[in-house]
Amino acid sequence: MLPKVPGNLPPHLNFNLIRKYLNSGNLARARQLFDGISQPDVRSWTVLISAYTKNDWCKEAIELYTKIKNSGKISPDKLALLAVTKACATARDLAKAKEIHSDVLRYRFNSDLLLGNALIDMYGKCKCIEGAERVFGDLRVRDVITWTSFCSCYVNCGHPDEALRVFREMGLSRIRPNPVTLSSVLPACSALKCLNLGREIHGFGIKNWMVENVFVNSALVDMYSNCSSIKHAELVFYSMPQPDVVSWNVIISAYFSNGECWKALNKFQEMRNQGVKLDIVSWNSVISGCVDNGKAQEAMELFRHMQQVGARPNQITITSVLTACTFLECWREGKDIHAYIFRHNFMEDVAASTALVLIYAKSGDLKVSNRVFNMMPLKDTVAWNTIIIANSMHGRGEEALLLFNEMVASGVKPNSVTFTAVLSGCSHSQMVDEGLSIFHSMSKDHKVQPDPEHYSCMVDVLSRGGRFRRGI
Repeated sequence: MLPKVPGNLPPHLNFNLIRKYLNSGNLARARQLFDGISQPDVRSWTVLISAYTKNDWCKEAIELYTKIKNSGKISPDKLALLAVTKACATARDLAKAKEIHSDVLRYRFNSDLLLGNALIDMYGKCKCIEGAERVFGDLRVRDVITWTSFCSCYVNCGHPDEALRVFREMGLSRIRPNPVTLSSVLPACSALKCLNLGREIHGFGIKNWMVENVFVNSALVDMYSNCSSIKHAELVFYSMPQPDVVSWNVIISAYFSNGECWKALNKFQEMRNQGVKLDIVSWNSVISGCVDNGKAQEAMELFRHMQQVGARPNQITITSVLTACTFLECWREGKDIHAYIFRHNFMEDVAASTALVLIYAKSGDLKVSNRVFNMMPLKDTVAWNTIIIANSMHGRGEEALLLFNEMVASGVKPNSVTFTAVLSGCSHSQMVDEGLSIFHSMSKDHKVQPDPEHYSCMVDVLSRGGRFRRGI
């Protein structure tokens, strides 16, 4: 039983009492006590922000920081800035991240190594290369954490080539990589299929006793798999004394990505037999792997078993299962999953909603397909392509063309698939002039070069319209 909060207490007693509430998990009571302090100190402020972040209350952590800073009661110190930087990193809140960086500069902590490393990590998780580069450039002293975080930033932002450049510069700066560095840079080798460099890093890890690290080994398995060297991936996995769930997930995904489905399924069964506690990534890896390799029936069976053992699907699971339903024409199960999506507030997930659009269209219910699309708060290129394809396959060429124009007006850039879909709609509805106009706009207005499939569509458009002799 925690004591009731007394009236005015000395600052050190307030701090101790706040910590007591936080340690007991009563964040709301700790905040109530903090708000009741007329002159809160920076220690109480910092420890509350840290507790919020640790408990995934990142939004509350950032709001508390902003509220107290703007009140003028407290100026943040290094630890307070560090705490809120971690909150922004976890929340992936780029706008707030930039504000915190401004505060770091304002309070003259821009050359602090610990804060600098945290800022680079924050910008990496917010996918802001420019911010990370600015922080990296401001640091007078850089340690292994600085270089590792900078490498990770480039990997997270989809620039593996730059990550490898930074890794080489790190070596030239005589900074010795650690296991975290290796596990951060190996995904860059994986993305670029740099097998030789990956092998060199593996050799460095062996010489420096880093290959016993489970994160390094998992990254090595993934790298060898993506470089189509599944035998080496197996050797690394079997050399691990105690593979964790991440390592099992990686080797299963490796088998699937190399087309060895039955090995993947056997490994999944072996994982369960050994008592490894499955996480959501385990289920998603095996279900999506089956779908991607044309094993839709197996994917559905795994999904049913997942539900039987009480594992809760997430948006990724749902998207994969809906794709399996489409392959198998399991319309009823697809509709049941729609109800699940609605109950669990997954409608905002673009991939899951897009899969629903397709399944309703293929089941013949274009009306519901269009309704699902219109309810989507966010629509990417794949979503627009899917609804255009849906209307085209139902012979609704005019609607497909209207959707194409709406897509362009909304600022979403059409790609090759978009033009195949809309030209197909023009063909089905004998819209020759519209088809010609769309075709000529591809390279002129949208910088998409026609490929053989587009020319084939145009032959069909002109043939159905009785104007084949005219040509393109």
